[in-house]
Amino acid sequence: MDTEGVHQLWDELSDFEAGQSSAAAAHLMSWLCKASQAWNATWAGALRLPDPTEGDALQGWRVAGVQALHPVAPHLDEQHFKIILEAWDRREIDPSFLLPMRGVGTFRSYSFRRELPAEWFSSPFYEQHYGRVGTFDAVFVAFPLNGDCESHFGFYSARTFTDEEIQLLMLGLRGIKWFHRQLMLGHGLLLASAPLTATERRVLHLLLTKASEKEIGGRLDMATSTAHQHVTRIYRKFGVRSRAELMGIWLNSAG
Repeated sequence: MDTEGVHQLWDELSDFEAGQSSAAAAHLMSWLCKASQAWNATWAGALRLPDPTEGDALQGWRVAGVQALHPVAPHLDEQHFKIILEAWDRREIDPSFLLPMRGVGTFRSYSFRRELPAEWFSSPFYEQHYGRVGTFDAVFVAFPLNGDCESHFGFYSARTFTDEEIQLLMLGLRGIKWFHRQLMLGHGLLLASAPLTATERRVLHLLLTKASEKEIGGRLDMATSTAHQHVTRIYRKFGVRSRAELMGIWLNSAG
């Protein structure tokens, strides 16, 4: 167990600026993939909606944000994983969807090869979304931030994960609640009144630096007036009136 390496990893995460949560997540996933011999990893932010439909096996949980370490061909972004989540949102219940429901609200891990029946690995769902792209096993680590909000990291391997590798993944993700909060904040999934759009996330990352609205517009190839509109919407979603108040949310998160 590379405890010293994990502690160094946490120190490296703290060196990323507030607006670099996506880059920091990629650094974290890359380190943990190398340590566990996984070929890919994802992060997903999950929210539980109020008043779920009666009989909903997923208890009102939705995945509102996702980031992949590596895109899966032929897609150039997270679309491969979003297709799986679209089936989740349609409530097309697959046995793998029920794994995260066990122990909701607790720090936990769950894995395919240890917890799903052998016949599942012959199913069309497994073959389409996992087998054909080289995933033999997958392990997920869930970190609850409150009763209605969880941060989930997934790791994908061409072989079965060992017990030691799973313990290392859990160790690497256990002691950084501040970082899970920053990832959720960066997607507008913790304090914002509504999730941020992809453009709003890009504006937010620059807004958390010293870039002016004119500079934000220039870097994102949009008019200053358009950048201002995005900034205004971001402030409204987070319930703040200034950049200083917005930065305060991140400072409180780190604390």
